[in-house]
Amino acid sequence: MPPRVTLNVDLGELADEPEALYALATVANVACGGHAGDEASMLRACALAAAHGCVLAAHPGYPDRAGFGRRSLPLDELDLPALRASIAAQCRALAAAARGLGLEIATLKPHGALYHDDAREPARAAAVLDGAEDALPARPLSLVVPDDAAALAELARLRGHRIVREGFADRAYAADGSLLPRGAPGALLSAPAEAAAQALALARSGRFDTLCVHGDGPHAVAIAEAVRAALLAEDALIRAPKAR
Repeated sequence: MPPRVTLNVDLGELADEPEALYALATVANVACGGHAGDEASMLRACALAAAHGCVLAAHPGYPDRAGFGRRSLPLDELDLPALRASIAAQCRALAAAARGLGLEIATLKPHGALYHDDAREPARAAAVLDGAEDALPARPLSLVVPDDAAALAELARLRGHRIVREGFADRAYAADGSLLPRGAPGALLSAPAEAAAQALALARSGRFDTLCVHGDGPHAVAIAEAVRAALLAEDALIRAPKAR
C-alpha cells in the first residue's frame, strides 16, 4: 500500500470563502482571531466542518491582521508571555465555537510566520504549546509541523503529544527540500495539475502525514479538487472518520 496522508485546508480566513473547500478537506484549520477570523467566521467554519465530516484544527497566528500573520514579530513587539496569552485566547475562542456543536479541538497548526518561528525557536515553541495546552483540554494534542520543525516537535514529543509532519501541495520547494519564500518567483503553485503532481510526489516520499492547500488563494477550490482527486486515484488519502 502506498504511503497515505490527510488533506488539510487553511480556512475561516475570508468573508467569501467557498463552502466547497470543506467538502474537499479532511482537516479544516480554522483561523481563530489572530491573523484572521472572528466569532461569526469561527461558528460558520465549525458548522461547515461538522456538516462535511472534517476534523477541526486550531490555526492561531501572530496577532497581526495587517500582515495576515506572515510577518515575524520580534520579542520586543510581542514578548513570550503575550504570545502565550494570544495563543490561549485564540484557541479558547475556537474551542468555544466548536463546543456549541458538541465538537472538540485536538489538533493545532500554527499559522504563517509563527508556524516557521516556533519550529526552530525553543522559547517560542514553548509559548505556543503552553498557550494551546491552557485552552485545549484534549490529550494528546496533534501538532502539525514542518518536516524540519526540530524545536516544536521535540518539545511536543517530550510532553506526550503527537507530531503530524506537513507538506504543501501549492507551494514550491527548493532543491534542499525547504519551502521557497513566498516572494520568490514561482513560490506559489496556481495550476491545479502542477499542485496535484506535487501532492503525489510528496505523498510517495513517505516524509509527510498531511498535505496542505491554502484556502485564501484565487484557485483554491480547483487546486483542492485536483489534489484530492489525485490522492484518491492512488489510494493515498486518509479520509477523516468524523468531525472532532
